[in-house]
Amino acid sequence: MSAGDLVTLPGHIQYGDLLLGPGTAVRWRKLTGWEDSPDVDSGTVPRSGAHGAYPGALLAQPRTITLDGVVLRTTPGAMTAAVRKLSALLALRDDEIPLAIKLDDAPPLLCFARCLRHSIPVEPSYLTGTVTGGALQFEASDPRRYALVEQRVEARLPQGEPGLDWHTDPEPEHLAWPLDFGEPGSTGALIAVNDGDALTHPLITFRGPVARPSLTCLATGEAIEYDLDLADGDELVVDTAAGTVMLNGTASRTYTATNRSVPESTFTLAAGTAAFIFRAAPGFTDPRASCSLRWRSAYW
Repeated sequence: MSAGDLVTLPGHIQYGDLLLGPGTAVRWRKLTGWEDSPDVDSGTVPRSGAHGAYPGALLAQPRTITLDGVVLRTTPGAMTAAVRKLSALLALRDDEIPLAIKLDDAPPLLCFARCLRHSIPVEPSYLTGTVTGGALQFEASDPRRYALVEQRVEARLPQGEPGLDWHTDPEPEHLAWPLDFGEPGSTGALIAVNDGDALTHPLITFRGPVARPSLTCLATGEAIEYDLDLADGDELVVDTAAGTVMLNGTASRTYTATNRSVPESTFTLAAGTAAFIFRAAPGFTDPRASCSLRWRSAYW
């Protein structure tokens, strides 16, 4: 099941395989922490000999999302079974899973969260199959919210264009418009668009055969580059969110980063459009080599 694929109506909330909201047995009345800005850790330091302070970095804290006024309905006498099923889907876990929310006609957004606690009041109506006044609380260690649709672009190493296929003794009648100059050559350029308002971390994959693969942001000049050779079929995956560099999914190659390479976790996509170029060691132009970016637009 894909993240958020059950979310179709305003008011739908999907946590893993659990769907809440219209048309389900679990409804809710109030949502807090979703449209709020997350709490912030400030690195601002007071000035020792003057008014004010030195502005420091602002780092967002985890996002806490709370559902209040949760209503659970089932047939009389079956509430305990329904609560047990709900509790299993909300059980404590070590990993975070997608939490997708659709509030109105706008596309839903998601974060990756865990359920910290849930409350199911036991009242006389419990026997008749209705519980009201429940609550659910989730925590997302990454406070950003993301588009459900993951975007992807890919580029090959720069290649020249073949140009016209001239005859040895061309005659005017041999040329007719439109002229066929052959397939366009590759430029190694990639364009990525982050439609949100927050930085997002792309997943970058270099595929061989290629020597010393690199990806450079044209706007900032920042690059990631690795001093290693990838054979045909090899994949070097750079997870900028986790800060990892894995060869064929098993071996870390973080240590192969060159001096011009920035730390992986700082190689991000700002809001808007960004242009990148894929390059290799001088003289290496194998058309089978490629670089791809995958990302989700991110929102505060």
